[in-house]
Amino acid sequence: MENGNITSGFILLGLLNHTRAHQVLFVMILTIVFTSLVGNALMILLIHQDHRLHTPMYFLLSQLSIMDMMLVSTTMPKMAVDYLTGQKSISTAGCGLQIFVFLTLGGGECFLLAAMSYDRYVAVCHPLRYPILMSWQLCLRMTLGSWLLGAADGLMQAVATLTFPFCSGREIDHFFCEAPELLQLVCGDTSVFEYFMYICCVLMLLIPFSLILTSYSLILTAVLRMHSTEARKKAFATCSSHLAVVGLLYGAAIFIYMRPKSYRSANHDKVVSAFYTIFTPVLNPLIYSLRNSEVKGALRKCIVRCAL
Repeated sequence: MENGNITSGFILLGLLNHTRAHQVLFVMILTIVFTSLVGNALMILLIHQDHRLHTPMYFLLSQLSIMDMMLVSTTMPKMAVDYLTGQKSISTAGCGLQIFVFLTLGGGECFLLAAMSYDRYVAVCHPLRYPILMSWQLCLRMTLGSWLLGAADGLMQAVATLTFPFCSGREIDHFFCEAPELLQLVCGDTSVFEYFMYICCVLMLLIPFSLILTSYSLILTAVLRMHSTEARKKAFATCSSHLAVVGLLYGAAIFIYMRPKSYRSANHDKVVSAFYTIFTPVLNPLIYSLRNSEVKGALRKCIVRCAL
C-alpha cells in the first residue's frame, strides 16, 4: 500500500486509442460535443431573448441547457487534450473537482427532470390551475433544490472517495474521474462507502425516476381521454421521446452507480458513461426544445432579426 501517491494524482487511460477507427470516432465525438454546446447555448439565448418563453417550463429548460453545457465542459475538454497530447495525468485536486462538478450536475439534472415532468403533468392535466400549482416561487425552489441536492451529493462523494488509501497503481481505466472507478484503486474495505453510495443513488436516481414515470403515466391517461386523434398522436410522440431520453440518462446512471464492485467492467463502464456525458446533452435540446413550435417561432424571429 502506498498512501503518498495520492499527492501526485492519477493517470486517466482514456476512452480511445490511436487506431484509424478511433481517430474517426474521436472526430465524431468532437462534432457531437460542439453540436451539444451550440444547441444548448442557442436554447438559453432564445429563452432569454423572447418574452413569450419567460414561463416556468422554459426556465426549467434553460437550467437543463446550462447543466448540459457544464456537464460536457467538465469531461470532454480534458479527454480531448489527453488524447491529442498524450499527457493523461490529473492531479488529486483536479480529480476531486471533476467528481464534485460531475455529480453536482448529474444529480441536479435528475431532480430537474423530475421537476419538468411535474410541470408537464400540471400543464396537461390541470391547465386551469397551472398558475397556482406551478407558480414562479415553486419553480425557483425546485430549481435551487436541484442544484443544492446535486452539490451536496457531489461534495460528499468527492471528499469520501479521496480520503481512502490508494494502492501503488494510479491508473484509472476511464476518460474522467468517476467515483466508482476510483474505488477500484482503493487498498482497503469500501463496503460501508458502497452502501452509502447505494443509498444516495436511491435518493438521487430511483425516487426522481419514479416521480417522472408517475407524472407521464398520468399524462398518458389524460391523453387517452382526448377526442382528437391528432392531439393524441402529438402527445404520444412527445411523451415517448421525453421518456426515451430520461430512460437513457437514468438507465446509464443506475448501471454505473448501483452495481456491486465485483460486477464492474472498465470497458463497459466507459461506454455507458459516454452515453450520459456525450449523447444525452446533445439530445436534450433536440427532444425538449427545438421540436417545440414556440421555440421554432422564437428561432425564426431571432434569425429574421439577425438578418435585418
